[in-house]
Amino acid sequence: MDLKSFFQADVPKTITCLREGYRFKVFTADLIAGLTVAIVALPLAMAFAIASGASPAQGLYTAIIAGFIISAFGGSRHQIGGPTGAFVVIVYAIIMRHGYDGLLLATLMAGAMLILMGVFRMGTVIKFIPYPVTTGFTAGIALIIFISQIKDFLGLPIETLPAEFIHKLMVYGGSIHQISVHAFVLATSGVIIILACRRYVPRLPGPIVVVTLGALAAWFFGLPVETIESRFGSIPNSLPAPSLPQWDWQKVQAVFPSALTIALLAAIESLMSAVVADGMTGRRHKSNVELVAQGLANMGAALFQGIPATGAIARTATNIKAGAMTPFAGIFHSLFLLLFMLLLAPLIVKIPLACLAAILVVVAWNMSEMKSIRHLLRAPRSDVVVLFTTFGLTVLIDLTVAVQVGVLLASLLFIKRIIDVSNISPVNLQAFSGENEERHDPDATEHKQVPHGVEVYEINGPFFFGVADRLKGVLQIIRKPPQVFILRMRSVPFIDATGMHALEEFHQKCERNGTQLVLSGVSPNLEQKLRRYGFHAAVGEANICPHIDCALARARAILEIPAGSVKNSAPEGLGQ
Repeated sequence: MDLKSFFQADVPKTITCLREGYRFKVFTADLIAGLTVAIVALPLAMAFAIASGASPAQGLYTAIIAGFIISAFGGSRHQIGGPTGAFVVIVYAIIMRHGYDGLLLATLMAGAMLILMGVFRMGTVIKFIPYPVTTGFTAGIALIIFISQIKDFLGLPIETLPAEFIHKLMVYGGSIHQISVHAFVLATSGVIIILACRRYVPRLPGPIVVVTLGALAAWFFGLPVETIESRFGSIPNSLPAPSLPQWDWQKVQAVFPSALTIALLAAIESLMSAVVADGMTGRRHKSNVELVAQGLANMGAALFQGIPATGAIARTATNIKAGAMTPFAGIFHSLFLLLFMLLLAPLIVKIPLACLAAILVVVAWNMSEMKSIRHLLRAPRSDVVVLFTTFGLTVLIDLTVAVQVGVLLASLLFIKRIIDVSNISPVNLQAFSGENEERHDPDATEHKQVPHGVEVYEINGPFFFGVADRLKGVLQIIRKPPQVFILRMRSVPFIDATGMHALEEFHQKCERNGTQLVLSGVSPNLEQKLRRYGFHAAVGEANICPHIDCALARARAILEIPAGSVKNSAPEGLGQ
């Protein structure tokens, strides 16, 4: 499916809302919500950029460009996009390894990957990233954000922080005696103000109160604290001209793993945010349209000297609470941010970095997922292992490695669980031993007349590479090879290439033993796959049956037994 046909099938929510009629009342509600979210997003965009090793201006560029594109082309009515805490760790690591040009290239590549995910309709698949994985790396990111803000929270005179977690702690230990009391008081007061606003005045945006009061206090009292201006200089009062990042094939190869991580994180975060918005409003988002919008937004951010962006859960929730009704609230949020940058740049640079550190410390606590972690500790042991493995790798090694290993480990454990519940068993023995769980099933073998010389086995569950090997040893455990072997497949939802190859090998083994293989309960979907694989020609059309009665009739025909002259047989295998 190409992009043109994709958008013909799934249009952005802005188009849907315009078709419904965009009234003046809706416009005013969106305008007020957009202003509210812009006030909240202003300090957050700069804080996330600074924590990522970028400049505050690059955070603003991202919030303006990416936020506009996500709202204009996205699949959610209320999604607000921009820089988020999820990217702090990966962005910081990319800049340290590959420079800012490497980050721009990785972001551009990630945008292209996200577009492909949406076009090929992977939105529903992304939602099923295992919960212990997302919780583990989110908690790890929260801890790293918290540790990275100690420098500005305490006002420590550290030139450059190392990327590694342990090395950061060692540097802090060597500088702890140089704490700035003024920075510490500003930061601590900022945390208290944010928490107080949240509890007592929830409509008042705590972060903007903190940066406003902090800047006024630093200016009025002449506090010797580091500000945006003292570290980064002035903020441009215009957007940069779009340009492609410098690249070559070697750099593309170097940043590809990071680009894949950015794309995966952006997909997960944006769809999680959209789901939260759906839960708050009762609406339904279009996941694949949202992925395409996220891809366009990240490509746009890279072209305008920004950083990676995704849907922001907290800002999206603020947008909904402020009364937003359509995606135009997100568009207005971006336009207001642009207006702030154009008119208030000389004032924005007066914000103390300790105040931004206070905001990020609260963000880190909110991201820590402590409640979710406590619940997961009561989950199966394998999920706990995935949780702490992902968390440990995020903190101590690298977020890219953590996501890849976490998903791989969760996938392996999932495969093991599927293998554990899937089995290939002799249904005759189950009937006679009283272990058959299908006594009320009219198609159970105990209700059928199974001729002597016929063995009936059943596959329960998916027949894939994790289960296929079990079929190979079935004939070995039967004392006397039967004349006809009926393999029931009514409980097989799908079969992969390994399963079909195992089935082909099993058929060849039956032929060598003088046994005729008959398949029973083959669904139309499985039959189509077997036909495409060429298995019909090998086993014979007549030996692939849709129902057990048909399979037993075929067995009697092979044994040349007249119809109606058969009594139930006792099982011949497994020690009988």
